[in-house]
Amino acid sequence: MLYYTMLFLAFLYFKIARVYKKEEKSNLNINIQNTIVFVAIVALLVYGFTHKTWYIVLIVSYLFLILSSLFVSAVQLGIFIDGKPFIKISHLYKSLAVIGMLISFADVYLWGI
Repeated sequence: MLYYTMLFLAFLYFKIARVYKKEEKSNLNINIQNTIVFVAIVALLVYGFTHKTWYIVLIVSYLFLILSSLFVSAVQLGIFIDGKPFIKISHLYKSLAVIGMLISFADVYLWGI
C-alpha cells in the first residue's frame, strides 16, 4: 500500500512542479529539489517493476497520472466556499518540499537501505 501511495504522490509532485515552473520564476533551490525527487521517483518505479506485476504498475500509474492532473486542474480553477478560495495553488507550492521528503523517505524504506 505504501508503494501505491508514494506513486500517487510522485505524479502529484511533478504535476505541481510543472505548474510551478510555468507560473513562477525558477530558482536553483527548486531545480535541485526537483532533481533529487526525480532520482527518488526513478528508484520508486524501478522498485515497482522489480517487486510488483509490471502491467499492474503501468495501469495504476496511468490512473494516478489522470487523477493527479484532475486534482491540480481543480485547484487551479478554484474550489470556493462562501466566495473565498478553499485551497489555493500557493498551498500546493508550499507542500512540494514535504511531498518530496515523503517520497524520498518511503523510497529508502521500501528498498531497505
